Amino acid sequence: MERATFSKYSWIDFAFSVIGVCTFLVDWGSDVWVATEFYCRGDIFWFGVLVGLMVLSSVVVQMFSWFWFQYDRKLPGFGGVQTGGGTVLFGDRVKLSCLFHVLQLGFLCRHISAIRQGFRVWWRKAEGSEYAVYLTHDLSMLRLIETFCESAPQLTLMIYVMLQTNKTRTVQFVSIAASTTSIAWMVVDYHRSLRSFLPDKANQGWCSSLIYFLWNLLLIAPRVAALALFASVLSGYIGAHFLMQWFVFVCWAWQQETHFMDSPAGEWLYRSTVGLIWYFSWFSVAEGRTRGRSIIYHTFITADGGILLATWWCYRDPVQTESFALVLLIALPFIYLLGLLLKTLYYCCFHPRLWRPLVREPGLPDDLPDAEVPLKEFSIQDGALSSKLHNKRMACHAAHFYSEKGAVKNPDGPERAEPSPL
Repeated sequence: MERATFSKYSWIDFAFSVIGVCTFLVDWGSDVWVATEFYCRGDIFWFGVLVGLMVLSSVVVQMFSWFWFQYDRKLPGFGGVQTGGGTVLFGDRVKLSCLFHVLQLGFLCRHISAIRQGFRVWWRKAEGSEYAVYLTHDLSMLRLIETFCESAPQLTLMIYVMLQTNKTRTVQFVSIAASTTSIAWMVVDYHRSLRSFLPDKANQGWCSSLIYFLWNLLLIAPRVAALALFASVLSGYIGAHFLMQWFVFVCWAWQQETHFMDSPAGEWLYRSTVGLIWYFSWFSVAEGRTRGRSIIYHTFITADGGILLATWWCYRDPVQTESFALVLLIALPFIYLLGLLLKTLYYCCFHPRLWRPLVREPGLPDDLPDAEVPLKEFSIQDGALSSKLHNKRMACHAAHFYSEKGAVKNPDGPERAEPSPL
């Protein structure tokens, strides 16, 4: 694998970091607002469910953050190295890091550290650009995990409550809007972060980002709505539905032999989280033919969504749902199919690699197939960090996410990766 360097930290990277933490705080604030409303109204059950989702999401994210901190401490020179006037996150202060993570503040500290380092690099023109990018890559993954562990289930819960009570309140609309915005933004942000690991440096433009945002929204929204509708008529079975599918998805991730974390415990945490993400949206996790897996996944989710809607239609209250039942029965499958069509259109017409030619290493022939272009390994060039600190887990994940023929498990190996059409 050829060695290359990160692109310089720009104001766009800084803006994404600031917007990311603002979205996180707004989403967290809306959760607290909704939980308070439930408690004040005496809806203790819904209050407990919402708080449980918040706690579960926070614990999962903190565990990932802690695992990564432990892995990063093993990198040569990571703990005490200087990055443009500051130190690497937590340095060697293990007890302090442990305390922050136990208090569920590790994720927030990463946000603050990324903004602080990014501001120093962008505004003060200080060194440490590569370390700032390193932090943003980890944050993009953590925000994606937080989104599907909390925002997606919470969005399902809010729609379910509205259907059950047949009442709408302003706080519920705010929570639904915040969750939807968080999901859409984090998916795009994560995709944008992964693209920086591609060999052709084809950054995602605004038009491409918009199409990417739309097809994800059109696929996730009907899925969430179908789950909420099913839960509104058979609330006692939604838990069993989730557990059965989650178990199948975890086994599928295990069968694909994922290699994202550096320890067995961390890898099983990752596979369990992937199972949760797959319950709502497609997520490529391993090398191999991504197109085939994507087709299998969408076929399964389409069939499952059809069963959920059919079950809701059979058990619904005809009088209470008369004004919207037929519209939803037609609109949700149509929206999902439109999302699949838009996804295909994106990879056929709007994918960044279609608009910008590959940037090849010196000496490579112009007619070399894309699959033969080496994936870049990113190294740190600032002082003592040179060639010692690179985000191998995200580089490997990018290779898996975009691979069609396969990508390496070890980023120091000679294998190649090819952008996947799905």
